[in-house]
Amino acid sequence: MKKKIKWIIIGLILIGISFGLYKLGNPSAPVAITTDNQPITFQVKKETLVNKVEVKGKSLYEQETLVYAPYGSEVSSWTVVDGQQVKKGDILFTMDQRAVQNEITQMEAVLRKAKLEGELSDYLSQLNDDSKALETSEEERKRTLVEKEMNRITKELNEVTNSIQAKELQQKKKMLNESVYRSPATGIFLFDNPNKRPQALGNNEYVGKVVDLNKLQFIALVGEQDIFRIKEGMSVQVKMNAMKQLNLAGKVLKVSKFAKTGSDQNSLDQAAQFEVVIVLEPNEYLIAGLSLNGAIETERKEMATVVPTLAISREQDKHFVMFDLGNGQYERRDIKIGMETAEFTEVLEGLKEGDQVVLQ
Repeated sequence: MKKKIKWIIIGLILIGISFGLYKLGNPSAPVAITTDNQPITFQVKKETLVNKVEVKGKSLYEQETLVYAPYGSEVSSWTVVDGQQVKKGDILFTMDQRAVQNEITQMEAVLRKAKLEGELSDYLSQLNDDSKALETSEEERKRTLVEKEMNRITKELNEVTNSIQAKELQQKKKMLNESVYRSPATGIFLFDNPNKRPQALGNNEYVGKVVDLNKLQFIALVGEQDIFRIKEGMSVQVKMNAMKQLNLAGKVLKVSKFAKTGSDQNSLDQAAQFEVVIVLEPNEYLIAGLSLNGAIETERKEMATVVPTLAISREQDKHFVMFDLGNGQYERRDIKIGMETAEFTEVLEGLKEGDQVVLQ
């Protein structure tokens, strides 16, 4: 009997140990404390809706008149410095005229000589004709005709050559008149190399440019998903990275119909970029080369009946909201929407100003 009780006690101890280990390995799940979720309520109201396209780019001078050397020569004098304000017609520089003048003198001498030789040839030809007027043999008449034809062809060739030389002479004289180079526009003159005024220039060599500081443009790039939303004349709110507190106004001047060229455009997975030109109102802080950000206003609707976009649910091609009936009761109400933005959506039918909708 004692032996049986002993085994019962041992069994109870083992059961207790096993139960304790089981409880340690499988703790009781915590009791969840639940509270009623209060729905978020929105009121239907009147708002001005605006859709915008965000763009980035650089400021550039709208009007830049490039200056090229009229011919190759040394520069006799400069009358302008880098950054100087000039008016149209002001002298910028003077080219050395000696080489061109020598060429003009030589060409005039060649043309004069050719003219005298032509007159002498005509005179000798006439004398020759008179002396052979009495020749009657067939062979002599043929020889005379051949000589006349040769003289005619030679005269025509000389006339063509003289005509070419005369045109070249006129070009040289035009170059001579351009040796005193005057500004082609009003603005600020900027050298190609601001640290050096060249003492000699090659034919048609780029010298610099005259820019109008009062007219700048904002050149931006727009992706293919937005290009068809942008039209000429749309207003633009512009900010510069250097002065974020400064608000600038602009207007879309031109929308490119062709994608910007570049090696990256050949990649099939690279989205096309289109250039948009925005004209800017004058501002004392605007200069070329600034990084600008713009918001192009593509659509606007005043006093539209709106609800927050996140409160609208979609079911295939239908739109609906949960209408607040009051006393914690709600019902589904189908609506017809109009203009959409990220924040608000216009309601054309189904709701009126002052109604309440909920987001459960």
